[in-house]
Amino acid sequence: MHTYVATIAWERGQDTFTDNRYSRGHRWSFDGGVDVAASSSPSVVPEPMSVAAAVDPEEAFVAAISSCHMLTFLWLAGKAGFVVDRYVDQAVGVMEKNAEGRVAVTRVALRPRIDFGGERQPTAEDIDRLHHRAHEDCFIANSVKTDIVIEAPVEAGG
Repeated sequence: MHTYVATIAWERGQDTFTDNRYSRGHRWSFDGGVDVAASSSPSVVPEPMSVAAAVDPEEAFVAAISSCHMLTFLWLAGKAGFVVDRYVDQAVGVMEKNAEGRVAVTRVALRPRIDFGGERQPTAEDIDRLHHRAHEDCFIANSVKTDIVIEAPVEAGG
């Protein structure tokens, strides 16, 4: 068993709270010492109550799914004898009403572009298999109800 700690801190400051026009800006602090500026999404709560330059929970959710998939993929690729030189994913999350009529991130599309190096190049089937296994083994994917799809080009070589 592992535990993970994130400290989320917000302060009202001088804003009037009861008019619902207070800043949603806050901080995420992680056990490794990293602090991240966070806020509600400007598409949910308009500026200036939201901070557009900060990370919002929905973006962080999409990033966590993408990051977990990537880390699992890299581990599996290395175990299979493939050398990954570069992995870039422009993941996209869709927020809409789910089957219960509640607003949720219902779908996350992972769109990784991967450059392979080394002597042994994966086939399209190898890449597809690695993505499938990475999805099955990703801790975050195993923790959510969101539909996660891999929209990666399945090209062999780098």
